[in-house]
Amino acid sequence: MSLIVKKAKEQIKNLITGAAFTATEKEELPKCDALPDFKIEVPSSREHGDYAVNAALVWSKSFHNAPRKIAEILTANMDFDGTYIDRFEIAGPGFINFFLNDDYYADIVLDVADKKENYGKSDFGEGKRVLVEFVSANPTGPMHIGNARGGALGDCLAAVLEAAGYYTEREFYINDAGNQINKFGLSLDIRYRQIFGDKEEMPEDSYHGEDIINHAKAFAEKYGDSYVSKSEEERKAALVSFALPKNIKGLENDLLKYRIKYNTWFKESTLHENGEAKRIIELLKESGHTYEQEGALWFKATDFGCDKDFVLVRANGFPTYVVPDIAYHYNKLEVRKFDKAIDILGADHHGYVPRLKAALTALGVNADRLDAVLMQMVRLVRDGEVIKASKRSGKAITLVTLLDEVPIDAARFFFNLREPNSHFDFDLDLAVSESSNNPVYYVQYAYARICSIMRNLEAEGIKIRDCSREELKLLKTPEERELILHIAAFTDEIIASAKTYDPARITHYVFELATKFHKFYAACRVKDENEALMFARIMLCKDTATVIKNVLDMLKITAPEKM
Repeated sequence: MSLIVKKAKEQIKNLITGAAFTATEKEELPKCDALPDFKIEVPSSREHGDYAVNAALVWSKSFHNAPRKIAEILTANMDFDGTYIDRFEIAGPGFINFFLNDDYYADIVLDVADKKENYGKSDFGEGKRVLVEFVSANPTGPMHIGNARGGALGDCLAAVLEAAGYYTEREFYINDAGNQINKFGLSLDIRYRQIFGDKEEMPEDSYHGEDIINHAKAFAEKYGDSYVSKSEEERKAALVSFALPKNIKGLENDLLKYRIKYNTWFKESTLHENGEAKRIIELLKESGHTYEQEGALWFKATDFGCDKDFVLVRANGFPTYVVPDIAYHYNKLEVRKFDKAIDILGADHHGYVPRLKAALTALGVNADRLDAVLMQMVRLVRDGEVIKASKRSGKAITLVTLLDEVPIDAARFFFNLREPNSHFDFDLDLAVSESSNNPVYYVQYAYARICSIMRNLEAEGIKIRDCSREELKLLKTPEERELILHIAAFTDEIIASAKTYDPARITHYVFELATKFHKFYAACRVKDENEALMFARIMLCKDTATVIKNVLDMLKITAPEKM
């Protein structure tokens, strides 16, 4: 939480505990060895106070008294001097509601002005090392709409974690080994040979995309028919070595266009080359949780609560896909020593995560250090109808074609409008509209409007300055107070978003901030005859702009000064 909010809550806690101590010393309440913890919460309506405390209710048994009577005794032993507390009310069965004074609101405004681009950041995460792995699309083809959502979600989650005080890295896991690469090689091989007259048809389960044809043509242009006579194994290896780096580079370029930059591109093949995948099999054998059946090596996942066991090594001696995945997560947590690994995965992976956790537990790793965010599907909607094809090309919409149709700002904002585990309809018409119905446009417009206010004031010869605490105490209207309180909640919202792995909380927060600003601007004249009040309102406008920009920067969305 922000420094001022934290200070106010600490003052309330000290007032309550201090009053309890005083009351017991005066024998107004019986002495107790230990009292249960109590909560300091924001009421559903600010009319009932800025904070509500349930101490009198949870202490009722300890003090052998009615909660309301305890509340009356506690409040009679409080001194608000030197605190942010203006007054209190006892409500219902014994809640103590506290109302904050003008100093609190003024100090929030001063705090934002002081911290500027750092406002909202905290040390909640204590520098713990977190690795966020997301997108990790199959490098054998283009990225689809699910990857677009995963990219925005993963990148923004990493930014939220950074703001909450975690050391965070972003990682893309490249599946450059296994069945999909064998299929990639086979598809390239057939297309290459077809160029030189081979009549072999493409298997139904191979890759039929135009990208495979283009790779084969480019390979043929460079090497001619020199590989036709070589062995199938050598030809496939050459084709994969030629095409795969181009695909990976393409993924990297597309994601950079989407404003995503990874710390690491981790290749699955390294786990095979350095022996880590093979070592995992031996370690799992040593754990005592494997067995052989019909020539295959099985992992007894049922020992760890899974509904069924699974194969590690097939009867033909080849490991299944799960072995390098276990090795990869072991590498994250035990080799590279990240405190937490977070995977952004499709909802179809719900059975996959328990398997990984079971294997990690067998390897002596605390599986709670691995978390997965399961992401639901996205439907693209235009004119109220679900669509599957690009308007321009007539083909399935990929990340690239989406970004050709929709501004990047809108894509990143829209994909973080819903919790990851909720289905989402992406409205293509709304994403390109320049109206208040478009949430990202609405937020950007609030920022641009504040910039315009500042320009207009300066054009009128008003030299903008910061305010004193006394001047800021003039901000008393409900609209001003509501805006300040929302600004004060920013740090807590970041922390809550980091705890729940839900960046949608931040888009909701900034949308509501824009709404509260527009409401304030409609109700309160910024250029006022009272000069002190005018400068106080100017400072509140500037603070609002600071917080909006801090959110948009976190989401890697532009904050335009003119619209």
